[in-house]
Amino acid sequence: MKVPCYHCNTVTELKVGFEVVNFVCPHCQSLYFADSEGQLRLKSKFKSREDIFFLKIGDKGTIKGDEYTVTGALLKKVYGGYNWTEYILQNASNEFAYLSETDGHWIFLIEIEEKFDVKQHPKTITYDGDIFDLYEYCDSDIENAQGYFDFSLPVKKVHMVEYIQPPFMISIEKINNVETAFFGEYISKKEIKKGFSKAYLPYQTGVNIAQPFYFDLKNTAVIFCIFALLIIGSNWYIYKDQTKQDVFYKVVTFDEFNNKEITSDSFYLRGGSAPMSIYIGTDVDNSWANVDVALVNEKTNDEIHANKDIEFYHGYSDGESWNEGSSSEEFNICGVKEGKYHLLITPMKAPEDMNNNSMKIKVVWNEPSNRNVWLVIIFMIVVFILIRFLKINFEKKRWSDSSYSPYSE
Repeated sequence: MKVPCYHCNTVTELKVGFEVVNFVCPHCQSLYFADSEGQLRLKSKFKSREDIFFLKIGDKGTIKGDEYTVTGALLKKVYGGYNWTEYILQNASNEFAYLSETDGHWIFLIEIEEKFDVKQHPKTITYDGDIFDLYEYCDSDIENAQGYFDFSLPVKKVHMVEYIQPPFMISIEKINNVETAFFGEYISKKEIKKGFSKAYLPYQTGVNIAQPFYFDLKNTAVIFCIFALLIIGSNWYIYKDQTKQDVFYKVVTFDEFNNKEITSDSFYLRGGSAPMSIYIGTDVDNSWANVDVALVNEKTNDEIHANKDIEFYHGYSDGESWNEGSSSEEFNICGVKEGKYHLLITPMKAPEDMNNNSMKIKVVWNEPSNRNVWLVIIFMIVVFILIRFLKINFEKKRWSDSSYSPYSE
């Protein structure tokens, strides 16, 4: 359909599959109406606002696998200065769809036949088995428009009622005493950009009324619980037959082994990874001793070293007795796997210590620790709590402009 504008001499041409009732010039926002003979007559003019529509009349784009053409656009405004744009789309089958844009967020809507009794603005409605919560009802004005319309653009305010179940919403509008319901779904900016590749899209700000949170809280909880059960079950299965194993015990004398390496007999560890604990005891008295332990894997010749000082000092000063340190110590080699090993142990004492002449050394491959299992589970709990906290803040922002926020005090 070709329409010349008498006001700005601009010709707009677009093939549309419906009878045009109103036309608004995209260049100067002059409003035309169809008379009884179907001729378009100049009626009035919207107040011109530049760069308010990001999709232009005639733009083509693909949404949800269907190609649409932009045939019309509206700028709506409610009390308080809040406004949004709506784009009317038509596909090759002459079916209508709608895109609503607010602060860079997009909602794709289609008209539904369902009728809702919302005269009393009930707190919830049900559609297709889902419960939608009342977000707001308001009266809006059409501030601006452009393109072709199969209905008369209302002079009076448009009454609207909105219900949400993110990422979905139900919008019910009453225009010229005709009530129409729309089912909407939030669409990402990426999908809009893919569909309308040549269009310049605005930046996103804030939280949209139908915008889904980044995580599904219920599914996240289920996934974390399944992982926790798998971890606990796997840990039990791997270690169910594993017990503590003494692998070395010896009382060594410094006369024989001071700063000399002791090689243990070979031993075989069977089962899952577990810590190896080394217990050291020696009669240090105002002195120190040291032990170096190397765990040698006889298959790979890899060595894991651990070293520990044993110190015990005591005395009397300023009228008080004091002491520090201990004559025994315990330390670990963590995550020792199944395999055949031997130990290289090197004891040492202070050269000036003539009283201490022996050291007890005991090495045990412990029962597996559940510490890592519980650390992972605690980490998942902390992450879930954090996600829940972020979701609550996200929802508070979503409902901040609603009079029916469940987060209102």
